[in-house]
Amino acid sequence: MTFADHGYWNDHSRSRIFESLYVADTISPDAQSNAVDSSEQETTIWQIDLFPVDSMPDRLAEEVLDDAHDLQISEGLKVKAARSFLIQGAISESQANDIANHLLVEPVVERCVVAKVGSQSLGEIPDGFSTLVNVMPLPGVTDPQAESTLTAIADLGYAVEAVRTVSRFWISKIPAENLNLLCQKILCNDSIETIVEGPLLIDQLKLGREYELEKTTVPIRILSDDELTDISKKWQLSLSLIEMQTIRDHFVDLDRDATDIELETLAQTWSEHCSHKTLAGRIAYSDENGELVFENMLKETIFAATVQIREDLGAVDWCVSVFKDNAGIVRFDDTYNVAFKVETHNRPSALEPYGGANTGIGGVIRDTLGTGMGAKPICNTDVFCFAPPNTPSDELPPGVMHPRRIMKGVVSGVRDYGNRMGIPTVNGAVYFDKRYVGNPLVFCGNVGLLPREMSFKEPQPNDLIVSIGGKTGRDGIHGATFSSAELTESSDITSGGAVQIGNAITEKMAMDVMFAARDRGLYTAVTDCGAGGYSSAVGEMGEEIGAEVWLDRVPLKYDGLSYTEIWISEAQERMVFSVPEDKWEEFQAVCEAESVEATVIGQFKPTGNLRLMYEDECVGELAMKFMHDGRPPIIRQATFTPPVQQDIEEQSIESRNLTDDLHAILGSLNVASKHWVIRQYDHEVQGGSVIKPLVGVMNDGPGDAAVVRPVLDSRRGLVVGCGMNPYYGDIDPYHMAASSIDEAMRNCVAVGADPSRVAILDNFCWGHTDRPETLGSLVRAALACRDLSVVLQTPFISGKDSLHNEFSYTNADGNRETISIPSTLLISAMGQVDDVSQCLTMDLKSAGNVLYQVGETGNHLGGSHWGLVSETSGGFVPTVDPEKSKTTFATLHAAIKNGVVRSCHDLSEGGLATAVAEMAFAGGLGAKIDVDSIVVESGGSNLVKLFSESNTRFVVEVEPQHCEKFEQEMQAVGAVRIGEVTAEANVKISAGDLQLVAASNESLKKAWQSPLDWA
Repeated sequence: MTFADHGYWNDHSRSRIFESLYVADTISPDAQSNAVDSSEQETTIWQIDLFPVDSMPDRLAEEVLDDAHDLQISEGLKVKAARSFLIQGAISESQANDIANHLLVEPVVERCVVAKVGSQSLGEIPDGFSTLVNVMPLPGVTDPQAESTLTAIADLGYAVEAVRTVSRFWISKIPAENLNLLCQKILCNDSIETIVEGPLLIDQLKLGREYELEKTTVPIRILSDDELTDISKKWQLSLSLIEMQTIRDHFVDLDRDATDIELETLAQTWSEHCSHKTLAGRIAYSDENGELVFENMLKETIFAATVQIREDLGAVDWCVSVFKDNAGIVRFDDTYNVAFKVETHNRPSALEPYGGANTGIGGVIRDTLGTGMGAKPICNTDVFCFAPPNTPSDELPPGVMHPRRIMKGVVSGVRDYGNRMGIPTVNGAVYFDKRYVGNPLVFCGNVGLLPREMSFKEPQPNDLIVSIGGKTGRDGIHGATFSSAELTESSDITSGGAVQIGNAITEKMAMDVMFAARDRGLYTAVTDCGAGGYSSAVGEMGEEIGAEVWLDRVPLKYDGLSYTEIWISEAQERMVFSVPEDKWEEFQAVCEAESVEATVIGQFKPTGNLRLMYEDECVGELAMKFMHDGRPPIIRQATFTPPVQQDIEEQSIESRNLTDDLHAILGSLNVASKHWVIRQYDHEVQGGSVIKPLVGVMNDGPGDAAVVRPVLDSRRGLVVGCGMNPYYGDIDPYHMAASSIDEAMRNCVAVGADPSRVAILDNFCWGHTDRPETLGSLVRAALACRDLSVVLQTPFISGKDSLHNEFSYTNADGNRETISIPSTLLISAMGQVDDVSQCLTMDLKSAGNVLYQVGETGNHLGGSHWGLVSETSGGFVPTVDPEKSKTTFATLHAAIKNGVVRSCHDLSEGGLATAVAEMAFAGGLGAKIDVDSIVVESGGSNLVKLFSESNTRFVVEVEPQHCEKFEQEMQAVGAVRIGEVTAEANVKISAGDLQLVAASNESLKKAWQSPLDWA
């Protein structure tokens, strides 16, 4: 059979999924009556509806109404909601009630209705409502609640075959167009869900049909260039023509055609996500300084910086494993090392925010779990980028979810996974820009702790390939290749298979089993099964050996998966191990003891080839060398032309009310409090959190960085911070990248981290890098990363890129438009402190203390938040002097360690005035500031002194008796006395006799908290 004859290739994203759709044909009234009334039926589907009791609010309905208000369709709308479970099995009505009362309903706040599916009572419409809408997961989409319920019912001893969850909504009579909008934009995400109007008429829940092996061969040797391009596009391979030609030529040399699974394997392995082919490619770059030619841009910039730093450190090198494993590893103490990784999960989150973010954090946790012989996750960090949540719905491009819905989904997805796994989320940030409307960015990070002797792994020839954890389904197919394609208004339909839903409980169980097996020495290597599924996990582990995989032995969620779907599925919660044959029985027993499924799916055979089997038939075989080294080098052109920067016209600012400007900055979305997000995360679990995201007397001030104690019987701590400045990139990506590194370092130093022991990670999220100017901006940012890293001696230990973040659509005039995200670089930093008792928070501590500004102020209002709120263009972008930064960080750290600093806050968004205001209302104290003592480099007004965003600056609080010592210690970098802490809860800033700002803490805090106060 050729590729043209096989349904898999004709419409992979939908046709095979719907082959296994729930059997939901309409039941005739007679058949329905029999199904309902017969007590002799062996297998029955029971529906259990859960409603809030009359005294409790209907939270689910309230959320719908809230979202409807955002879409301006809430007029006349009433909603009643229920959570429902469909349970299929040979159980009686009394048993169904027993299940409901023992497992599902919380009688204090809920009541339940139990009836057979199709019962007349379940289809009744209450008075005041006109439409019943049922929302249920599409076939194959992971349903964690249903899975947990099925297990719990089995524990009760009942014979149940399947469970599905449903959300039910009764809607009042509203215009048809509003009802359609409500269903499409709020109630249902058709990437993962389907809507059934009226009562459910389903006669079975079982998914899937038995699969019959049909080996698919692609006549690649005779295909033209146009046909190769067509295959790559239609099959979502995301391979370029030259890559497809290379594959064709390879099979010409082999004198045979390719199978479908071989093409898919190469597509996954060569994807941008897995191979970083742009950043690691050949690039000819030119700017105002001339031309540079990179053979491997990543290796010659970011990697090269770390190599040089490690050479400089010599015998005291504290890096352990960098850019080799799933996460970077550094030394922590004499017993442990720590691993750190930050991933992106952007496109899935654009299609299904909850599932995309949920599996984003789940995936990065598996990254640290799969580092070395396994690192224990100790904390999470998450950074999100959205379009403004108050964007009018009529301004959204077609095919785009409302930013508020995306934000709520992403936040809850990360919350649920981290909290349920028992991992504290201690650090993060949220950024807003209208250009993220089609491409929200979701960065998820995890820090793990592992014994020093378990920091490396090496699979051995003839080891068994063992998979544990979740089963395999169609979720996540083409996720890796999908990440290399831009989004369009139809991506939610064509790429629905790239969306996955996670189950944190399954991952927690797999994690616990893994550490038990690790400590018994039952495996030689482990990795996560993430992008590309088994194709990447096994392909990478067996690169130096070879592997044979028995695909028909892989545990499946349901029948009907083809061998190719099994191989490339990105179903969640799966880990892959290399287990010696003589350890298999003990490994299996450890897993069985905790009800974790473990299956041998192959063997690492020393052939140098990857051989894929299904029912004793070879369905694919590739040389490991061609898989990993056969991709043709991509040669790209990159250019950068620096923009002309001009100072802001003084006359445009002479009459401004600077107090109003300060309130406006505090109330701008990028500066405003993110407490609505932060308070949904558990910061206390594991008991090691020292400094949390919110600090101060009321625990509601903006902390600079988090501090955790990963080893509870030690006072040694880890510091986690981050830096990102997308607006600077609109002016110059070099200075954006430099500022991001400086900000990440400032955050860590401000709480007490030793600047000589800070490791950093890069996450590049860019637009379409096929354009020379877009690629040029990325190269320029990478050059800054190299330059700053080398001087500051902050090694990059890991990183990730996400390119082609653009959204294309047809506008009202019939023309195609493309929205590219702002060039976005996240720098995540992990520092260390010898003793957490020496750490600081940013809130003011005591009236009478003296306030200093550390660091030099420049005329840097370009890309600033003052410029945004005042709608003033122009200004010079903040720059970094790496040598001054290094000296400043080291000097301030010494002062903090010597105990002469009471509080410290870095100056970033909004500059000095914003930092002082935050310190004041966080501490419940006031501040009296005089900026006359601040000297501005290259000229500048009082406005510049207040709102400049120059780098490497801090506000420091010092007790009067320590001022002389502090000033002596800071002579090398300069510390300017700018004022004092007052007992009055207000902020007053002057320039000599000229009053610039006067505001109460109450008004400043209200401005800061109100924009995202969604509690």
